[in-house]
Amino acid sequence: MCGINGIYGKIPDSRERVAAMTQALSHRGPDAEGIFVDADMALGHRRLSVIDLSDGSNQPMSDASGRYTLVFNGEIYNFKSLRATLGAYHFQTSGDTEVLLAGLIRWGVGFLKECNGMFAFGFWDAQKKELLLGRDRLGIKPLYYARSGENLIFSSEIRSLLKSGLVPKALNKSVLGEYLRYQTVNGSNTLVDGVFILPPGAVMTVNEDEERIDTFWDLARSAEMGGVRQTYSDTTNLIRTRFEKAVESRLVSDVPFGAFLSGGIDSSAIVGVAAGFSSKPLRTFTVTFDEAEFSEAKYARMVADKFQTDHNEVRLSPNALIEDLPAAIAAMDHPSGDGINTYVVSKAAKESGITMVLSGLGGDELFAGYPIFQQISELQGKKWLLSFPSFMRRAMGSARAMAVPGVASEKITQVICEPYFDTEYAYQYSREVASREVNRQLLNVPLAGSSAVFDMVHAGVGYDTPGFRLPLLSRISYAELTTYLQSVLLRDTDQMSMAHALEVRVPFLDHALVQTVLGVPDKFKYPTSPKKLFVDAMGDLLPPEIVNRPKMGFSFPFDQWLRNELKSFCGDHIAALGARPEFNAKALGQRWNAFLKHDPRVGWSRIWYLCILEAWLSQNGIN
Repeated sequence: MCGINGIYGKIPDSRERVAAMTQALSHRGPDAEGIFVDADMALGHRRLSVIDLSDGSNQPMSDASGRYTLVFNGEIYNFKSLRATLGAYHFQTSGDTEVLLAGLIRWGVGFLKECNGMFAFGFWDAQKKELLLGRDRLGIKPLYYARSGENLIFSSEIRSLLKSGLVPKALNKSVLGEYLRYQTVNGSNTLVDGVFILPPGAVMTVNEDEERIDTFWDLARSAEMGGVRQTYSDTTNLIRTRFEKAVESRLVSDVPFGAFLSGGIDSSAIVGVAAGFSSKPLRTFTVTFDEAEFSEAKYARMVADKFQTDHNEVRLSPNALIEDLPAAIAAMDHPSGDGINTYVVSKAAKESGITMVLSGLGGDELFAGYPIFQQISELQGKKWLLSFPSFMRRAMGSARAMAVPGVASEKITQVICEPYFDTEYAYQYSREVASREVNRQLLNVPLAGSSAVFDMVHAGVGYDTPGFRLPLLSRISYAELTTYLQSVLLRDTDQMSMAHALEVRVPFLDHALVQTVLGVPDKFKYPTSPKKLFVDAMGDLLPPEIVNRPKMGFSFPFDQWLRNELKSFCGDHIAALGARPEFNAKALGQRWNAFLKHDPRVGWSRIWYLCILEAWLSQNGIN
């Protein structure tokens, strides 16, 4: 796991600029630094050594001829088997970086279809004067880019791009409404004007004649639809086999490793499988709180005892969070309201001597673990509502909102006023933090015509797309995997774990497992109980107390903290945000006061991400 960057084009001081970019990534790679420069390309790399710890695997890495040079962030889990197919290449190292280099030289971007892993890379062909930028199938590792005249700049982080001096620190006002609506920016855009993120499963080709983006893997088209011809037993057996293989392949490491353990189904299953493959006790980490209703300590201990792990509890108090808050905000490369959690547990894991951990991220999105799966499924049986005129449906929703005030009622009103109940129409409200109407009040800039969430889900699994062939629950999984997971959870996990030079691996996002589960029919997956299909696949691995426990999610007691220990922090940042010309200070103040008065429509998450936005804008000098 590392940090990469580069500048394509003829820039006289490219070495100095890339050196500054690389220094900005030092937290991602404390073990080595490297810079490569020729007439048209400058590359930088910071290394976190996980596989093949020798200096020979330092980067940028060139082949023997000097024609090809690679900078690579991530892991190729099946690199040993791939290496065996590249016998003609004279390997100088035992790591996965050189395997990727050799594979790209021999087969070009087609080699990526054979790679099982998480990755982002820049591959330079000095003879053709061509740069390839690539990103893994599920978007686990980030890769940002920007243009400066005829030059192209790329990096693992936005902050590194800004250090090049070639990217203006200008706010992208066109996506402010997107951030306020979803606590992130979905799709290819970012909050910095002119900075984009390469799509998952994509390769960008840049040379003197063209710049284009092609895909080597498509989530909606990848589903293995053979599940309709299998029995339930066949399906659960296949899922268990692929899940165990996904966990085992992610245990390849030359450094100490462990696992995040919440005591929920997903992390417990990973710990159970990993413990079976490990020759010594697996190290596990859990965040606990004094507030009992938020603490998962007893469930995590139960799992740790069952699988005899070396268990570590990280007790967090509001005072400790406040102490860590400046550093956590400084670690944010792109703001979101959900990243502090990962910062805290990653810090504890790294301080204990761990360099790599396994995470249960992706299990809920893949196996229908969120309420939205059941809600949209049930909505399909209520299409008779569409026979009523929209004004009557709005009146129904408004009446319910008055009787039962709250966020859920507001979302129901919005959904039933849509012209259709298809996935993209209903799902766009599920991850909404503030409605478009609220955003109109908070912002002094125009809102985009449609949401990126709607556009992305419609393009992937809408009625007129190949993805519509997927079962309904898989279409919802597609929506979750391509928006919330990629733009919030994976982005937060990467930036907050790498702030401590900690690598996080996610077995649930193994592409072979994903392809299998997306093809499973709804009759096998329908959420009659939490993640029933996955639970059945795991058999007796999980204790009944874990399977049947109430779902809590990994959340801090922010509602209490924002009204007490973090009250002044939030009040100051809301006021500072209101002083910016893009925002309506009066509306922001009213929203803050509504939260303090326990208005059920304004929970803590509707305030916290606004504070984080202001902190991030100020920290990075975005204006």
